[in-house]
Amino acid sequence: MIGAPQIILIVVVLLLLFGGRKIPELMRGLGSGIKEFKNASKEDEAAPESDKKQ
Repeated sequence: MIGAPQIILIVVVLLLLFGGRKIPELMRGLGSGIKEFKNASKEDEAAPESDKKQ
């Protein structure tokens, strides 16, 4: 399990690597990537079986 000290260490390392201004931009990109992935998986589930076999 990840505890509070590990999370604090991860945040400090991220701040050192990317800086405070770059982190929100990285999180936005990560969020949009996850959103696109979910949309694509929903579209795949909605496709009829005949389309999946081709």
